[in-house]
Amino acid sequence: MSLTIGLTYDLRSAYLAEGFTEEATAEFDRDDTVAAIESTLQSLGHRTERIGHGRQLAEALVAGRRWDLVFNIAEGMYGIGREAQVPALLDMYRIPYTFSDPLVMSLTLHKGMTKHVIRDAGVPTSEFLVAETASDARAVGFAAPYFVKPVAEGTGKGVTPDSIVRNRSDLEAVCLRLIETFRQPVIVEPYLPGREFTTGIVGTGPNARAIGTIEVHLLETAEAGVYSYVNKEECESRVLYRLVRPSDDPVVAAAESVALAAWRALGCRDAGRIDLRCNHDGHPQFIEVNPLAGIHPEHSDLPIICNHLGIAYRDLIGWIVDSAATRI
Repeated sequence: MSLTIGLTYDLRSAYLAEGFTEEATAEFDRDDTVAAIESTLQSLGHRTERIGHGRQLAEALVAGRRWDLVFNIAEGMYGIGREAQVPALLDMYRIPYTFSDPLVMSLTLHKGMTKHVIRDAGVPTSEFLVAETASDARAVGFAAPYFVKPVAEGTGKGVTPDSIVRNRSDLEAVCLRLIETFRQPVIVEPYLPGREFTTGIVGTGPNARAIGTIEVHLLETAEAGVYSYVNKEECESRVLYRLVRPSDDPVVAAAESVALAAWRALGCRDAGRIDLRCNHDGHPQFIEVNPLAGIHPEHSDLPIICNHLGIAYRDLIGWIVDSAATRI
């Protein structure tokens, strides 16, 4: 089936040109990501039309432009619902789109709310506390060391080696610094010392499947102990991604089971990524979900998993479109 597919996205280069900082634009896409998606969709026989960010989408809709499907990778700039803005507009005009709906996008950007749902669904995850103010951290009911990060950021924003808090007496100061810097609450969790995995998921509901898992290994050049913003930005020189298989490693099998259960419990669609880390006992714990995962063919985790498995980028994009097309 040949479709007319619009592309929505936030280009990092455009926001940098407007004066935004590197960190403020960390979640946005590179120009070559959009080019790769567009050329791949065309190779699959679809017609493409670049739309742009949410405001440009709104202008296009008001002007009467329509598409069979929108391939949406727009992250949005402002608010806790920023990743839901484009899906909400498209729902208003009854235009199908790739990836998750506004409810899922808003929920999963808030790490604390996500963990409430995950915990209630019986999916393994660590204890946590959301601190609106630094003094809220006094109510933490679990022991140090702690891990602290902004409650609604991605791409490792706000995550540094200082996110690991070894002593309870230092917890309030770290929370205060992050709350003031990012102007949002923080989530406090036990620091998980074990192996770290990223599992790629393709599909929706009962048709969702774990396609593969990579283990994150920090090199000597990396900031120690944490998959930080800097380590992610400079992953080529700081991080080794090693493919691990559930058939060879029962811990990996357990991680993929946790990831798939979390994906289905949250109602995520089409494709994305689940991050997990093992506790002291070596059991994988849900950390967070990315239902709008990066999709650069070489530098994003989901395509990296596919590359390790010999899955062509064209196949990945095709799976995403096929999953979304069931909603047309």
